[in-house]
Amino acid sequence: MLQKLQQLQAIIAYKSSGNLGDIAIFKSEFFGAKVSPIVASKLQPVAGYYPVIDLNQLSQYPQGSFGREYVNHMRINQLKPLNISPELEDIAKRNLFALRYLVTHDIFHVLLDFDTTYAGEIGVLAFAATQNYSQSLQIGLWLARLLYPILAPQQTKAIFVNLAKGRELGNKADFMLRYRFEDHWEEPIEDVRKRLGLR
Repeated sequence: MLQKLQQLQAIIAYKSSGNLGDIAIFKSEFFGAKVSPIVASKLQPVAGYYPVIDLNQLSQYPQGSFGREYVNHMRINQLKPLNISPELEDIAKRNLFALRYLVTHDIFHVLLDFDTTYAGEIGVLAFAATQNYSQSLQIGLWLARLLYPILAPQQTKAIFVNLAKGRELGNKADFMLRYRFEDHWEEPIEDVRKRLGLR
């Protein structure tokens, strides 16, 4: 109980820092995101890998590049990358799945071509659940399928279209969570999609 209280205090303290990645990783520590040993094994190529994402740097890449498409997505939607502070390295290492899933969430939006509406979010969630990253994502998808049409009735058709599309892409693609996306910003986005089996 004391440990949970300390974790909650840390979340509150880091909220004032404005670093969304730090807040997210603390929340994952607090709620105890778990994955199977099989998924943990598949994630070893990205263990300790969380380079800082610099939108200004990525904006220098040409149109059509993976990095530039990511920047466009982030700026249109007024989002910031979920970077992790060096002092949270130990917590990040303990939460490899949570860290990688949080950091790559918007990257998935770009590669899968889903926007940030409810319909777009369920597409990404369906993809991740189909790739079998964690049981919590399966539960989240089940809840989203029930709630999103209620929260956004005008998107109901798109929600179910993207649900099916996300599942289809999840079945076709490689296990995407272990991919070092940040090493490929300069490449054409279509080349990255093709390599991952997303064409």
